[in-house]
Amino acid sequence: MAPRTRRSQRRTEALSRERIVEAAVELLDTAGEGGLTFRALTERLATGPGAIYWHVANKEELLDAATDGVVAAALAAERAGSAGRAERADRTQPAESAESVQSAESAQSPDSPQDKIRAIAFGLFGAMEDHPWLPTQLALQLSRSPWGAVTPQIFESIGRQVRALGVPEGHWFTATSALVHYILGAAGQNAANNAAARTLAPDVDRAEFLDTASKAWKELDPDDYSFTRAVAAQMREHDDREQFLAGIDLVLTGITALHLPSERGGTPPPAT
Repeated sequence: MAPRTRRSQRRTEALSRERIVEAAVELLDTAGEGGLTFRALTERLATGPGAIYWHVANKEELLDAATDGVVAAALAAERAGSAGRAERADRTQPAESAESVQSAESAQSPDSPQDKIRAIAFGLFGAMEDHPWLPTQLALQLSRSPWGAVTPQIFESIGRQVRALGVPEGHWFTATSALVHYILGAAGQNAANNAAARTLAPDVDRAEFLDTASKAWKELDPDDYSFTRAVAAQMREHDDREQFLAGIDLVLTGITALHLPSERGGTPPPAT
């Protein structure tokens, strides 16, 4: 009886919703959305379609669940990193009053709202690099079902930090939306660039690819493309992650300049 019980437990685990979603992510990573079929899934899981349909109704639900799982893991990793840094800081810092901790947090803490936003952004950036199918699914989630599981997770993670920055409530949605759209758009474009480079020139590394593009820009008509020619070398030498972070900082600088009191004693614009 014991061996049958162990086999039954292994089979139950293999056919759980979590294992099905995990296998779906593996198929998406290796074969793209077109390669995610219930036939391929049943072969990977060594089971019949009925066992899968018991947990997942259709491909759309499966894609949503895969997207949710990857995003949740990226955001959980960021939260765990923040918690660990905070715990280490608590052990190494002397006791302070609540008022002094609160007043110094934004300027000195490695877990300031700005740093947490950067960490969230890099978590999503990395997830899209690792899962090239993810940007398309995130765009669909935002436009098709913003009430689903994925959009509120991202919006909540970033929105809490916008609120912690001190942005007036009437501007929370706009400021958070600006960050969300930049993060998903820029990270998605980076993932698309990487995927295209691998497809068009699988044996060419990133430096060679950018060098070819830079040379092409330099050869453009100087009258029609004077600016593009001028930044051709910068495009060749740029680092994707540094450029991504620079964009985050630009958006954060705009948010703080528009909505937070300045050092000169100014007041933020009234909430609308």
